[in-house]
Amino acid sequence: MDLRVTDLACARGGVPVLEGVSFALSGGHALFLRGPNGIGKTTLLRTLAGLQPPLAGEISVPAESMAYAAHADGLKGTLSVAENLRFWARVFGTRGIDRALERFNLVDLADRQAQNLSAGQKRRLGLARLLVTGRPIWVLDEPTVSLDAESVQLFGQAVRDHLDAGGSALIATHIDLGFLAEELELTPFRAVPRDLEDFDEAFA
Repeated sequence: MDLRVTDLACARGGVPVLEGVSFALSGGHALFLRGPNGIGKTTLLRTLAGLQPPLAGEISVPAESMAYAAHADGLKGTLSVAENLRFWARVFGTRGIDRALERFNLVDLADRQAQNLSAGQKRRLGLARLLVTGRPIWVLDEPTVSLDAESVQLFGQAVRDHLDAGGSALIATHIDLGFLAEELELTPFRAVPRDLEDFDEAFA
């Protein structure tokens, strides 16, 4: 399943931040979003995930094919690790959580309440949800926040396995995840402030 973006413009707080963004992402491939802090990576990902409308352009993606993971882990604190994963499996209509527990080294924590996990353990649990969604397109915003080096390797392997199975991943990240991917630098797509569009250089 392919994700195609054509001439997309998006805004943060009503202010345009990116415009003219175009790219395609097909199965078996990953794409890293690059750019300085504040360029609009999160805004772009939220727009792609349908959490806010685009200002212009087109997003072409098969229905119910995308799984979005943001900065918040989205956990229910009073539920155990296993109960959280079972909850999300039911939401997405899938079965089985064993692979997710094993892939993110959560087997020994399966019965622990999420509220009693460390920040890194919570992050691993939040990412483990990706494996129970059954969705082929992963859209990830700085997924390695709070992860130690070993956990980053676990995550990187999970993404590689996902790609090998024909899935795809769009990832905003500043670090090396241990596998090759195409990169999309967002700086050239920075929106021009509207009050400067008609600026006359003769008065510079």
